Amino acid sequence: MASQDTPMTTQAAPAMIDPSIFEYLKTHGEQELEVSENLSRIVSSLNRHVAIAQGHLSRIHATPNATRPALLAQIEKDGIQPEIATVAELAQYASKFPYYKHNGRWSRAMQNVVSTILLTAWLGGLGTETRPGELGRLLTIDEVGELLQVPVNLKDRDAFHLTIEEYLLALTEICDELSRLAMNSVTLGDPELTVRISSFIKDLFAGFQLLNLKNDILRKRVDSVKYSVKKVEDVIYDLTLRGLIPKVEASA
Repeated sequence: MASQDTPMTTQAAPAMIDPSIFEYLKTHGEQELEVSENLSRIVSSLNRHVAIAQGHLSRIHATPNATRPALLAQIEKDGIQPEIATVAELAQYASKFPYYKHNGRWSRAMQNVVSTILLTAWLGGLGTETRPGELGRLLTIDEVGELLQVPVNLKDRDAFHLTIEEYLLALTEICDELSRLAMNSVTLGDPELTVRISSFIKDLFAGFQLLNLKNDILRKRVDSVKYSVKKVEDVIYDLTLRGLIPKVEASA
């Protein structure tokens, strides 16, 4: 009697991994990429405005006192105002996402923005009706935050803000620029400015000594300020020996 083979039915083995896992990862990966690209675009725009402001500020080393106000007005128009507008765009977009996840993308750019603002204000720019611009004026971190229209040192919520570290690093940057200006102002026939810069940098360095800084990049940058102090002191000493500034004024 012939045997008859019974057809066998095969069943597909159940999937070991849920496909929805990779769908989730794909969707969120694309979202992260979009966020990264948008932040890069905004920060790149901000860096361009910073470069313009820094380029104009570099001309201060060859600008006589009489023509300085015109240069400062140009710096504010072509550099500072576009910086403020771009920081507002960055703050609005970045505040939609966790701050400490992305803040490394713009921290350096924000330091440069703050340094251009601080230096412009110190030179007598960025005056207002309530507080006219005056030489030697140092904006506080709150004043910088108000000018940029962003919160400062946030602790109660996760949003874009200006940090104390960014402000302090910007202060060390303007020390380098002012020490250079102290020497160039002599050739411009303005030793008074050299004396004022010397006094400011010394006071700033003394203020830094009051801070409890960790041994990191900020500590190293603050330590470098003493070289700016010494550089300007050497200029003051030389001017005093030559009788170009009174000894009492130099010591003050």
